[in-house]
Amino acid sequence: MGRRAADGTWRNWAGNVAVRPAREARPASVDELAEAIRNAADDGLRVKTVGTGHSFTSIAATDGLLIRPDLLTGIRHVDRSAMTVTVESGTPLKRLNAALAREGLSLANMGDIMEQTVAGAISTGTHGTGRDSGSLAAQVRGLELVTADGRVLACSAQEEPEVFAAARIGLGALGVVSAVTLAVEPLFLLTAREEPMSFDRVTAEFEALHAENEHFEFYWFPHTENCSTKRNNRSHGPAAPLGPVSGWFEDEFLSNGVFQVASSFGRALPAAVPSIARISSRALSARTYTDIPYKVFTSPRRVRFMEMEYALPREAAVAALREVKAMLERSPLRVGFPVEVRTAPADDITLSTASGRDTAYIAVHMYRGAPYRAYFTAVERIMTAHGGRPHWGKVHTRDAGYLAEVYPRFGEFTTLRDRLDPDRLFANAYLRRVLGD
Repeated sequence: MGRRAADGTWRNWAGNVAVRPAREARPASVDELAEAIRNAADDGLRVKTVGTGHSFTSIAATDGLLIRPDLLTGIRHVDRSAMTVTVESGTPLKRLNAALAREGLSLANMGDIMEQTVAGAISTGTHGTGRDSGSLAAQVRGLELVTADGRVLACSAQEEPEVFAAARIGLGALGVVSAVTLAVEPLFLLTAREEPMSFDRVTAEFEALHAENEHFEFYWFPHTENCSTKRNNRSHGPAAPLGPVSGWFEDEFLSNGVFQVASSFGRALPAAVPSIARISSRALSARTYTDIPYKVFTSPRRVRFMEMEYALPREAAVAALREVKAMLERSPLRVGFPVEVRTAPADDITLSTASGRDTAYIAVHMYRGAPYRAYFTAVERIMTAHGGRPHWGKVHTRDAGYLAEVYPRFGEFTTLRDRLDPDRLFANAYLRRVLGD
């Protein structure tokens, strides 16, 4: 979680971004939020809102006013006729998921962690994997946005549709999200089937595995021929959750405890990484379990890392992944973290990584403190050759010139930004790079 030191410095979860804002605000209502924004504008301070700090970029960094939304939490309203829930923007996803389950409701899809706030997750394009269901932002049905002049603007497909199209993944550039209305559905069960598979098999059958499963993803362990696959599909039950001992052993002891030790050892002795990878890739066995969605989609992630992720046209994913594998085989790089591959259907959100095209995501990671730039640079070169779009909250080096080429609606977003924030109250160095000025 993002944290604030005694000297007023705020750091993100990964520890690679640190800022000392001139002041902080913790509004407890939309009126207090609007007042804080107006006061900052009057005082000549830039404004950013920070959630739990799970972005690896400096998207939320500011030396002006840093808004902490930890008091803007909770469910405002559940509409069972429209099947929507309206939630305060600072609500952590883990609290939302648990609250929805108590109401007999669930989101259709979610990412693999649930530490982020609702607004932080949608604003950066957080996603899971899905054949038919997209990112968290694609499940948004309405937004409440406080703009640079302190107005509270409601938007949806029917009300301010241009703003709605862009603000669902608004990067914090259009205003501060104060509430989100999300589509929900009756609570359902998912059966997860996890099993090892060879790299050659999973890449040869990728399209079939994607087509046959509602949610398919896999991890490839660099320096090996081994992958771990996960297929999640809706189930009529009965529920058959992981047992407390087996669940703890794989999700906590192996995936966090042992992996933490192995990652630390690999950072100190890079030559040992391929051997560690071969052992790690065989440690997780096949398993099947059935549970409510958030207990299947999400997992604890306690080992800290740096991450870069690119969204590619789905038909390019296998070729790009094979290029990454070939690059590592001929390079001296030693990579101890698996490479993650997920999918999403095309959506209609202006700056969504899946905007207008069926998408596959390739994510690469390095243990925190280990040198990552050479690896990420080499992977980024492969991804951009395939027209890749970087995840807005993860490490990348792209700028507005490149992004305008890979997002056909990029100009729509910047034109809207000119209208809603002409004085760039919500600007920072990251937004100047990715959106221009």
